[in-house]
Amino acid sequence: MLISLVSLLRPKQWTKNGLLFAGYLFTIQDRHSTAELWRVMLAFAVFCAVSGASYVVNDAADAQRDRKHPRKCKRPIASGAVSVSVALVFAVLLVAAALAVAFRLSREFGGLTAGYLALMLLYSASLKHIVIVDLLAIAAGFVIRAVAGAVVINVAISPWLLLCTTLLALFLGLAKRRSELLTLEDGLGHRKTLGDYTAPMLDQMLSISAAATLMSYCLYTFQPSPISHKPHEAMMITIPFVVYGLFRYLFLIQSRNAGGNPEIVLLEDRPMLLNVLLYVAAAVVALKLGF
Repeated sequence: MLISLVSLLRPKQWTKNGLLFAGYLFTIQDRHSTAELWRVMLAFAVFCAVSGASYVVNDAADAQRDRKHPRKCKRPIASGAVSVSVALVFAVLLVAAALAVAFRLSREFGGLTAGYLALMLLYSASLKHIVIVDLLAIAAGFVIRAVAGAVVINVAISPWLLLCTTLLALFLGLAKRRSELLTLEDGLGHRKTLGDYTAPMLDQMLSISAAATLMSYCLYTFQPSPISHKPHEAMMITIPFVVYGLFRYLFLIQSRNAGGNPEIVLLEDRPMLLNVLLYVAAAVVALKLGF
């Protein structure tokens, strides 16, 4: 039962909450406090709990549809390993604990955490069934993560970085929809919006969002620090890693139809994982040394 309850929280998807570290990472040249890093790590745990609880509620609501899905039928609720009532009680307790910690960290962070939870619940209830709006809701969730990570340590975050986060989230969401559309023989039976999407439309939107993501990130690297206002053009050395990451993901989408689970791609595709690690290392060097 314990393993099934943990599985309900979808630990592999917690990688998305890594965005909470963006505010700390991109202002590292102005910050040296270990206490702030611990605050971000605690914020990360809070968002893992809250996002996990939202997945539990989503799985409980979609149990009937998930049983018809080739992959989702193995989830604990859909497979019958965990009952709906037990899952929902578990989710409520998790949310209560997470919100208590969130408001303990700061009122603003607690508000953002509650807002994120409300958005995810609204997404599960209705937004995911509205074409285009489903993608915008996903993007909004990523932006809230990035802002929350900055708020918890009381730093400003570049508007360009928020724009880049939004566009990247749209890119990942489009890739997921494309994979679902091509994988499922009857996509409409599993997700209503799939009946409104077509593969050519999604491919075109993927190209647009990838190009916009790259452009916004390049412009971000030219911007000064939002705290010290010092220039950090050295961040331009990270652009090749961003280019490779986007191109590698497009390759995996087109050649292997691997866009359905971005968290699995990140963890299991070795070139992508290595690229992310090299990107983080390059960003730290650029921001700390500012050569």
